[in-house]
Amino acid sequence: MKSAILILWPSFIVGGVGEVMFFTVFDPQELYLFGEATSLSRLAVYSIGFFLCWAFAAASSAFTVFLARTAKEVDR
Repeated sequence: MKSAILILWPSFIVGGVGEVMFFTVFDPQELYLFGEATSLSRLAVYSIGFFLCWAFAAASSAFTVFLARTAKEVDR
């Protein structure tokens, strides 16, 4: 449980900050996917963007927790 908290909470914060920074520069209605404009609403694009930022930040945090294991934890 402690590992999940160490991974998910910081990645949630970073995901939110990443989304704010990204969508400050780019308008969701002007994004293109495979050469065509997206047909999704702004709210859908914001939601997808947040979850993608959160997933990348969670992967980074999980890798950090994985590398921070002690020798005893690895040998178990």
